[in-house]
Amino acid sequence: MSKLVDSAARAVAAVARDGMTVAVGGFGLSGIPASLITALRDTGVRDLTIVSNNMGVDGKGLGLLLENKQVRKVLASYVGENRLFARQYLDGDLDVEFVPQGTLAERLRAGGAGIPAFYTPTGAGTPVGDGKPEKVFDGVRTILEHGIVADLALVRADRADPAGNLRYRLTARNFNPLVATAGRVTVAEATTIEDGFLHPDDVHTPGIHVHHLIRAEIRDKDIEQRTVRPRVDA
Repeated sequence: MSKLVDSAARAVAAVARDGMTVAVGGFGLSGIPASLITALRDTGVRDLTIVSNNMGVDGKGLGLLLENKQVRKVLASYVGENRLFARQYLDGDLDVEFVPQGTLAERLRAGGAGIPAFYTPTGAGTPVGDGKPEKVFDGVRTILEHGIVADLALVRADRADPAGNLRYRLTARNFNPLVATAGRVTVAEATTIEDGFLHPDDVHTPGIHVHHLIRAEIRDKDIEQRTVRPRVDA
């Protein structure tokens, strides 16, 4: 059965609602599902909890949702590239839970694997661990972290087939495979959708995790920071 939907707007509007938790793949602007983020913005849903490594930059990526004041809470490991994010947080308009990057990855993996919680030494004895249950294993102090299961997961792949099997490109793989498994409903966008099935050795995310698939509508790939230097003659 094909999971292909004809537009990002249709795929997202069918599941978006106020107050939902949305997990989003990407790292900086690499591997972000730009078409699906734009479609989510256009639904106008509010009070969202966003789970993502970071919140994009001003005017791009998840920054679009911040501009539209659709986000109530963020779980992220890095937020330093977005001035609007900082202003909303400091003004008290945004609730932020900072999560160490490896812990965020493992919480998404655990949620996708049906593991409700796990202990980790990361963050023990710091503000990250405040209020969390603790245990000592082999003399190491650890804190309890809960798996993340999102109402909606949005991911970006390089190639896909109509059954929803996904393959990512290079470092754009980043958080996408973890996010794809952690959603009660997962919507994926892909640059290329094959007519037949992907070769099994090429599959990074099996189609069983993907509910809806679109062909990426936004093809431009923004660069977060462009750094150049004078060319040195050979």
